Amino acid sequence: MFHIIGTAGHVDHGKTTLIKALTGCDTDRLKEEKERGISIELGFAYLDLPDGTRAGVVDVPGHERFIRHMLAGAHGIDLVLFTVAADDGVMPQTEEHLDIVHLLGIESAIFIVTKTDLASDARIAEVEEEIEILTAGTSLENSPTAHFSSVTGQGLDEIRALITAKLNGGMKPRASGYFRLPVDRVFTLAGHGLVVTGTAQTGEVHLGERVRCLPGDQTFRVRSIQVHNEGVETATRGQRVALNLSGAEKAAIQRGDVICHERLTMSTARFDASLDVRPSAAKGIKNHQRVRVHLGTAERLAKVIVLGSAEVARPKATAYCQVVLTEPLVALRGDRFVVRDETGRRTLAGGMVLHPWPGAHRRHEPGVEVKLQTLQLTHGAAAVEWFVTNSEEFAVEIAPLYHFLNVRVEEAATLVNAASGLTAVTLDGEAVYTTVPKWRALQERVLSALHEFHAAHPLEAGRDMEELRARIAPAIAAKLFRAFIERLEDEKIVTRHGSHLSVPGHTVSLDDHAQAVARQIRNLIAAAPLAPPDVKQLEDAVRVDRAKLTEVLRVLEREQSIVRVGADMYFLKETLDELKRLLIEAFIDRGEVTPAMFRDRFGTSRKYAIPLLEYFDRAGVTVRVGDIRRLRKERVQSETYRPEEA
Repeated sequence: MFHIIGTAGHVDHGKTTLIKALTGCDTDRLKEEKERGISIELGFAYLDLPDGTRAGVVDVPGHERFIRHMLAGAHGIDLVLFTVAADDGVMPQTEEHLDIVHLLGIESAIFIVTKTDLASDARIAEVEEEIEILTAGTSLENSPTAHFSSVTGQGLDEIRALITAKLNGGMKPRASGYFRLPVDRVFTLAGHGLVVTGTAQTGEVHLGERVRCLPGDQTFRVRSIQVHNEGVETATRGQRVALNLSGAEKAAIQRGDVICHERLTMSTARFDASLDVRPSAAKGIKNHQRVRVHLGTAERLAKVIVLGSAEVARPKATAYCQVVLTEPLVALRGDRFVVRDETGRRTLAGGMVLHPWPGAHRRHEPGVEVKLQTLQLTHGAAAVEWFVTNSEEFAVEIAPLYHFLNVRVEEAATLVNAASGLTAVTLDGEAVYTTVPKWRALQERVLSALHEFHAAHPLEAGRDMEELRARIAPAIAAKLFRAFIERLEDEKIVTRHGSHLSVPGHTVSLDDHAQAVARQIRNLIAAAPLAPPDVKQLEDAVRVDRAKLTEVLRVLEREQSIVRVGADMYFLKETLDELKRLLIEAFIDRGEVTPAMFRDRFGTSRKYAIPLLEYFDRAGVTVRVGDIRRLRKERVQSETYRPEEA
């Protein structure tokens, strides 16, 4: 098991000195830090534990001007060493660091009263009481306290023992989900190239693996991995990791980016969250208040939208909110974040990401707080159902699900299968998932629309599928709607004729008037079989409106009594069959025919000759080559073959 130890505490309260005493490493590496005697940037070391493992150590700056650096290093900490100097006691950054540690959900701490050689026992007791008051009601309440003097070495063995007990006694989440490494340092190393460092947040990374940088879409190959200055083949959650990357010629990686598994592709510019407002936010957080958000190693300007009826999220209260960012960052469900004021001077609140990719909420949107409260308490298969139910999409693929659940695709598939309220449809060979209520609602809309269509158009065989989708479900992609209809067809809920849909059992029957119109149409076309009247002429002769005439023509087409040859041009089926036979007989020896030859041979005009030849092209009898048609040999042979001649 791997651990990260972090420091916290007011400036000049001995954090770096304590780490040097424990590890032998001076984490102040910058010249300015050594000159000024304070930490400015993050410092890193490691501590060898009695069981032979190494814990990573992140030493954070304590000065109020460098809180953003402290926040960049505070994520992923398993145990915090919280220093309070005996001579100063609790100071402003002590309080702010405690708020930050509490808001990040860190529950394991050792409070260390430093500089004990400068204070009396009574003063040390006062400081311990201050710590007890400070931590009341926070995640660090009842944490153990130790004493330390860098001058005398007092308490060092006790602190080591407490660290070992804390790390060995705590339960730590397994390295589930895909690899994520929030970047806290980026540099180029001579002879090696690009190197990024950070604390592995989830998952594992392997030598030679391809990884992605988010936000953005740069991909790299892992050339080498170091953990605590030693080369390894695999790094995992809870380790300080340095990755040597190759790939992009001009890599644009910076602190706040995330190096992650290739399967992770989604960043976000807004997320829904629960928000814990600290007492330091004296006026609370107003709706639409501009703030700074710290998540992982990223810092973003944002505004907080307080959800529900309240205009303000009050101090010491928890509220649901939507955080809208000025620039995207990487956030997954369960990630912790901290909110500071817009100027970056005070920590106001923090919380947990509940939904990383929500839609924008309306002001006073009904039920939104209940919906998010349900989500906060929902896990596993139930969380899958919540996500699909509340998705604006009719059906979702597996990728958004494993992103949302913050698990690997295999675990997401298992949870999907365990979700009784889902149903699947196959799209391009992959399953997509929707809820049973969404499925039934769409099915009811389809059947209702088809019944309405049949009542309004009794002579139509069915409704065009794409027209139906555009009317009742325009937001659903055409391919997905077709897959949905195919399953309804398999289950005999609808009947499909090409691209047209009907309810099962629907039949077209002509009433007496329609039958009379049909007879008139056939007679008019039969009267001039090779020069039939067009639709306008039929309309004038039969004296019915165009819509009624079109319906009857379609019925005759489906019965194969007539055939549509061109725009508004119909021929009798038997006429075309006979014409095809005569065409083959007339030109079989020549093997080709021109429009003029066709016109002269059958005594028709060019107006009809061209559409007829194009019809025979489509029917596979002829093929056009320039201005001539050639008879297709295979069709000619099949038409002229006689068994008795074999």
